[in-house]
Amino acid sequence: MPLNSSDHNRTISVFTSKLSPAADICVGLTILSVVLLSLLGNGLVLVICYRRRKKMVSSELLCVNLAVVDFFCCICFYPLSILSSFHHAWLGENVTCVYYGLGCYIFGLCGMFTITAISIIRYLKTCYSLVYAVWLEGANMRIACAVWLVAAVWSSFPLFGWGEYVPEPYGLSCTIAWRGYHTSAKDAFYVICSFACFTLVPVVLIVVSQCRIIYKVSRFSDSLSARGIRNNLRYAEKRLSMMFFCISLGFVIAWAPYAVVSFLFIFHKEHHYMAPEGFVFPALFAKSSHIYNPFIYFYFNKTFQREVRCLLLSVWPKLGGNRVGVHISAGHQVPSHPIHIQLQERGCVQKKNFSLSQDRPQGKSKGKAAHTSSNPARSRPVYTCWGSTSKNAPSLVDTKPAKHSLPVSI
Repeated sequence: MPLNSSDHNRTISVFTSKLSPAADICVGLTILSVVLLSLLGNGLVLVICYRRRKKMVSSELLCVNLAVVDFFCCICFYPLSILSSFHHAWLGENVTCVYYGLGCYIFGLCGMFTITAISIIRYLKTCYSLVYAVWLEGANMRIACAVWLVAAVWSSFPLFGWGEYVPEPYGLSCTIAWRGYHTSAKDAFYVICSFACFTLVPVVLIVVSQCRIIYKVSRFSDSLSARGIRNNLRYAEKRLSMMFFCISLGFVIAWAPYAVVSFLFIFHKEHHYMAPEGFVFPALFAKSSHIYNPFIYFYFNKTFQREVRCLLLSVWPKLGGNRVGVHISAGHQVPSHPIHIQLQERGCVQKKNFSLSQDRPQGKSKGKAAHTSSNPARSRPVYTCWGSTSKNAPSLVDTKPAKHSLPVSI
């Protein structure tokens, strides 16, 4: 009986937190902050893409896929880790552990494969645009489907005896049993392939592709500058390249500490070769990768900034405020002149024009009319919206819709 009790306690201790109660609360609050920021940022990206769904091109599908991965991973799986942190033990034990480990691994692989695909496609378009442009035009949908398929198939191997999903050493999360390298040949094969083929190879492809892109764009920009050529397209391409470079770099840096710690865990048979706190910080830092991309989009992409402002103004019109431009036509008395009022809300592409006219009195002198129309105190400029070139227009502003480029593009 004592042996059975000790075995039961040992099994229960696997799913209990190895941290102090205060540390558990801090871990839960940290993950909660990551979830809220990710839902806000990636949800905003998805809403903007939905509003522009009719204008989207196939090259933007991978960026949308990346936002979907970050958004739904925080919705479907991280709340379980938050509740477990506040409960000081993993809730649901083995069933929820497999659910959490399987789901997080699928979404993690999807994120890595998506960034790898973006890096390779941009490298081919930048360095060999004429050769691969036709083939890459409609390949993004197939690539997105292949990313999910490969990630789902490889992540399901532990369900059939190749590997296993077990709690993390600190007890508040679940992942692949990296120590399974020492248990059987099948587990060793799965662990080695997970690191070599599904971690190391994608990272190398991402780093090499992005470095080659930056080198190519910088060299081309320098050659144009040496010839005295100024091109706006060159500046836009540099910003776009830097945006995707920061996205790739942020993902690699966020997951690198966790990958190193997990890799070192393979070579230790004992369970406690490192303090539980040594696993917590890399795991939390890896989860922060879900919040970087929307802020990178907003910083580098001016069109995305305009879309965010227009979306906010469509929800809360009072944020932009209304400005009124008044034009007074010729006449003798001020109340009897036609008044053209234009209400323009900042950030909106479409403007509303209102005209309030009254009957013009007869017999007024033309000299007074000319004097009235030329008076700067009577004729005020119309305030233009964001993106307009002239801020002091003498007449009503032209309301042609601006042709903006898409906010997120490859």
